[in-house]
Amino acid sequence: MEKILVIEDEPDMVMGLKDNLEYEGYSVVTAADGVEGIEKAVAELPDLIVLDLMLPKKDGYDVCKELRSKGMDTPIIMLTAKSQEVDKVLGLELGADDYVTKPFSIREVLARIKAVLRRKGGRQQKLESYDFGNVHADFRKSCVTKGSELIELSHYENEILRLLIANRDEPVSRNRLLDEVWGYDLFPTTRTIDNHIVKLRQKIEEDPKNPEHVVTVHGIGYKFVD
Repeated sequence: MEKILVIEDEPDMVMGLKDNLEYEGYSVVTAADGVEGIEKAVAELPDLIVLDLMLPKKDGYDVCKELRSKGMDTPIIMLTAKSQEVDKVLGLELGADDYVTKPFSIREVLARIKAVLRRKGGRQQKLESYDFGNVHADFRKSCVTKGSELIELSHYENEILRLLIANRDEPVSRNRLLDEVWGYDLFPTTRTIDNHIVKLRQKIEEDPKNPEHVVTVHGIGYKFVD
């Protein structure tokens, strides 16, 4: 039975989600604020987290950021009353897998949960670490050691590098990167990938302007060369 953590402070919303999720066969754990949500996520190790954006003590952005910084790659679906594009982009940048704007139908949330869990279940076992050049990549901790320097990677930089290395010497398209790393088909633009690649190269390449490892495949995307 898959376990879902609902981090939400509105009692009626919690009850509605809990009842419907349990009816669908999920085990449900709840938390009423951001601090409790982080504690429950670490203790319960849920298969998926439904996370409200506006929470007491810690908001959804901070919760998402902290969980990702702890190395947790549990899928996160954000719930929010905000509809501005900037809020959606920020949530996804911090590591959320999907985003649902209130008011929403329970059927929509259930469909999103099933889709995210299906993607998660279909993924191959993830690479945990890899060495190349003078770089040691630790994907569990979202960091690389370059020589003697420890450099933190953002959640998306970490996952992009992991996917490219897992498919080393083979081109990976921008659309595949969006689908497998972001897990969100409607992300506004593939330019987002290019921006993350630039930042990743600055952290791992000896000469970011003339990369040796994360190279561009024109018209397709990128590939990793050992």
